[in-house]
Amino acid sequence: MVCSVGPRDSRELGRAGEELAAEHLRSRGYEILARNWYCREGELDLVVASPELLVVVEVKTRSGRGYGAPAAAVTGRKAARIRTLALRWRRQQGLQWCPLRFDVIAVDWPVDGPARVRHFEGAF
Repeated sequence: MVCSVGPRDSRELGRAGEELAAEHLRSRGYEILARNWYCREGELDLVVASPELLVVVEVKTRSGRGYGAPAAAVTGRKAARIRTLALRWRRQQGLQWCPLRFDVIAVDWPVDGPARVRHFEGAF
């Protein structure tokens, strides 16, 4: 997915990247169950579902490579926290066991060019 209008500040960039990620997922048939779900321990960017699978998606958006590639920002420590948060979210929703996958959506959105969305299924 490519989009040509770019946001300017980092908070706006993050929100716009999450919106592109949500559009990308909807276009592939996923239902958005939660966006920016918070609890004391942290946040889940997106929780989505297909008929047979629950997917927790971490979205990383970058306007340049000064801090590295977007997907590289999901460290082992961050992945472990997201797993813990996913279980907390599932309990809060009253969901029993179900297949669960963890994805990363990386959005490269340079100031002078179009956004590029890359979806890494089963990233961790």
